[in-house]
Amino acid sequence: MFEPLQDWRYRRLFSAQCMALLGTGLATIALALLAYELAQERAGVVMGTALAIKMVAYVIVAPLAQAFAERLPRRQVLIVLEMLRGSVVLLLPFVTEVWQVYVLIFVLQSASAAFTPTLQATIPAVLREERRYVKGLALTRLAHDLENLLSPLLAAYLLTLMSFNLLFVGTALGMFASAAIIAMTALPRVERAEQRSYTARALRGVKIFLHTPSLKGLTAIHFAIAAGGAMVLVNTVVYVQGVLGLGQREVALVMACFGAGSMSVALLVPHIIHRVRDRTIMLAGCLATVLAMAIGALTPQTLWSLLLLWPLLGAALGAGVTTAGRVLLHSSRESDRPAVFAAHFSISHAAWLVTYPTAGVVGARYGLDAVFLVLGVLALLGTVLAVRAWPAGLVLTVEHEHADLSPDDPHLADAQGGRHAHPIVIDDLHGNWPAPGGRVGRL
Repeated sequence: MFEPLQDWRYRRLFSAQCMALLGTGLATIALALLAYELAQERAGVVMGTALAIKMVAYVIVAPLAQAFAERLPRRQVLIVLEMLRGSVVLLLPFVTEVWQVYVLIFVLQSASAAFTPTLQATIPAVLREERRYVKGLALTRLAHDLENLLSPLLAAYLLTLMSFNLLFVGTALGMFASAAIIAMTALPRVERAEQRSYTARALRGVKIFLHTPSLKGLTAIHFAIAAGGAMVLVNTVVYVQGVLGLGQREVALVMACFGAGSMSVALLVPHIIHRVRDRTIMLAGCLATVLAMAIGALTPQTLWSLLLLWPLLGAALGAGVTTAGRVLLHSSRESDRPAVFAAHFSISHAAWLVTYPTAGVVGARYGLDAVFLVLGVLALLGTVLAVRAWPAGLVLTVEHEHADLSPDDPHLADAQGGRHAHPIVIDDLHGNWPAPGGRVGRL
């Protein structure tokens, strides 16, 4: 499980990621307290708007920022983005108006939308051996889950010693430390993408997603598991305190069970990945989400039922995201990985942008039983679309011919009668996924 940490470059990048995650967790809690100080009873509206701004930035900015940074040295880009994030966080304690919060959050999350996929696209170049890379993905998932558990505990302790505004200082220090670690890490050379226009670079990752069956299936899978995750993240406190009449300790207990479910899958995946396909693991997560939503809609909820359903939803989330990086790895050329990882970052957060407000609005208007039903239908729809878009018998090595290459093109050196066969990855020469014996055009 911890084998990737033997690689000193990955160990440093993982440490940088953990420092940044911890800082982000502290910032989320400090932001909620800042919202209450500025808006009092309207603090929920401020936080909801801030989260919406975060998701919009993630969806829109990620491919645009990647296209801008693609031609720049990757390590310098990561350092600048971390320094920018830390500097923006340091400004938050000085805001006096709600609109200032919104502006700073947009800048902060725009930098995050560029930083995270760039770092994710760097990891495969560090962990070249696929077995190690899968374990690295599991460690990343584990780090996210541990951050969800530890950040609130650390924040609660720190708040007994200092003002919440100083939590922003802790966040900034974590991001500056992350930048320092990256600055001390020599990143491997990666294959450079060809010179293209800015628009072509910005759209390239999305185009590869739209033309690759496994990536189209991955998109639908993210919508399915986001339905379950949104139920947990939006409505846990409403269910536990509002419906069941319990306290904050029970909220923490239920959320911990959700995180434990996700962590258990992250620990399990490296041991089964050589026997079970990525598609099977991910679809199992989708089906677990549908099952949990159906049980929630059809049975009365008690604390004990939540303690059973929430770990199932956590395991479903872990199954849906832990191996996503490997799917991206297999579905792209090295030179296209920054664009593909940025597109994945954008598309996966688009799923949350849909399911978050759905979980909140439906729950407020029609009750929490209706939320289980509506999100369950969304999860089922995502599962069905994933099965159709990513067939179980998808053949990667396809015999095909090129519609617009001359017979003496180097790519056709092994072709016979104009046709040849090799594993298909969408790139400049393969702009569509061919049927056996079919033609391909340029991207």
